[in-house]
Amino acid sequence: MKKILFLHGFYASGQCIPAVALCEAFTGRAEVITPDLPMHPKVAVRFIHELIEAEQPDLLIGNSCGAFYAQMVAPVVGIPALLGNPHFRMTDFLKQRIGEHQYKSPRKDGNQNFVIDEALIDEFAEMEAIQFNTCNPDFQDRIWGLFGEHDTLAHFEPLFLQHYSRSFHFPGGHTPTADEVRDWYVPLAEKLLNI
Repeated sequence: MKKILFLHGFYASGQCIPAVALCEAFTGRAEVITPDLPMHPKVAVRFIHELIEAEQPDLLIGNSCGAFYAQMVAPVVGIPALLGNPHFRMTDFLKQRIGEHQYKSPRKDGNQNFVIDEALIDEFAEMEAIQFNTCNPDFQDRIWGLFGEHDTLAHFEPLFLQHYSRSFHFPGGHTPTADEVRDWYVPLAEKLLNI
């Protein structure tokens, strides 16, 4: 059975609506792994690499910040990726949100609180500076972008198309609903998986 690794957005968890919808849509056809990602980007990328080594997924699907990570990791590990509303400028997003926050979906460790501070923003700035360093022409067709036409947070399709060639649109916002995942994410994931 094929395996999909789903990487959630910054405020989310492995139990967010897109993760649950993917699990349901692929029941009996593919195993969907939906971990809670560490908040700090360097730790998160290390965690993702370790998980890929252990689980050997056939496809990465990321949303928002998770797509930011998937884009950096996919060419290195040689796994295709579907990037949903990738947020390639996390520093801009975080600078407007300094302070205490809560995750929008439950995390397995029970900790729902986190803090955005200058140190975290600096970490993301370091990652942003090198985020496209792993791009290579041979992988250009294996990383696909899916962009919500009503996304009010991330507008990075032009930047995506500077590096990759397969761009798609869906009539939704930044975080897809369960129906949007089934109608738009799943068919593209099936094509990338050849199932």
